[in-house]
Amino acid sequence: MNGIPWLALVVALGWISGCATRPEQSVDIPLLATMNNAGTIAQASLTSAGNETTISFVVGGVPSGTTLPVHLYTYVYPGSCQQLGPKPAYAMNQTVGADTLSRRPPWQFWRRVPVALSELRAGDYALVIRSGPMDGNLDLFCGDLR
Repeated sequence: MNGIPWLALVVALGWISGCATRPEQSVDIPLLATMNNAGTIAQASLTSAGNETTISFVVGGVPSGTTLPVHLYTYVYPGSCQQLGPKPAYAMNQTVGADTLSRRPPWQFWRRVPVALSELRAGDYALVIRSGPMDGNLDLFCGDLR
């Protein structure tokens, strides 16, 4: 009888320590508004999906005068928000049409990028949300993925 509580404690501690060493499964990244979209907020939640990463977005606003329904395009760039690479490493605009977004914020949508979360977090990458061509292809939000 006296051994059972200790056994439960050992099993519980093993479970807790196992949780502490598990690879990162998800992470929230605040997306900072650019000068083109000052005063608005957004966030991305990245979730591991094996060799891919699912990114869920919540966008709180776009510049006034943006064409409705809102069209938002998403990219992963090499570099940082301070210095984006010359072209995107991943354009995530083929799976979910941004024209399905409602007319009022907050807008919620998701994309999938064909690279593991651990690789995105280990490299120098930035996540960019851009307006559609009809609205000038303006960078609206950016967040460093480190």
